[in-house]
Amino acid sequence: QVQLVESGGGLVQAGGSLRLSCAASGRTFSSYNMGWFRQAPGKEREFVAAIRWSGTTYYEDSVKGRFSISRDNAKNTVYLQMNSLKPEDTAVYHCAASSLYNVREQSTYDYWGQGTQVTVSS
Repeated sequence: QVQLVESGGGLVQAGGSLRLSCAASGRTFSSYNMGWFRQAPGKEREFVAAIRWSGTTYYEDSVKGRFSISRDNAKNTVYLQMNSLKPEDTAVYHCAASSLYNVREQSTYDYWGQGTQVTVSS
């Protein structure tokens, strides 16, 4: 069992930055692939970024070059550094843990956090 708790969301102006954190419980954190997803009002939840247990990273096209995912296995934490934020990045951001291969698919994730709100004003 893995429990995930996100933090770091907030209100920021367009062009600003935020760093989200996701703290995980459990001793097997380092063996999980970790992902970030977001859900904007009235829209379906979508993939943002993922990092495998090996460190390989993946990004959704609209965030490439602006967002960076990383993990600290000693701290059981995964991060999402978000730079050059845009109003369209406004959403609730969730982290998730997966033991399966396809890290872009929500259905492969076993555990989810409650989410943290990110609001980008224009």
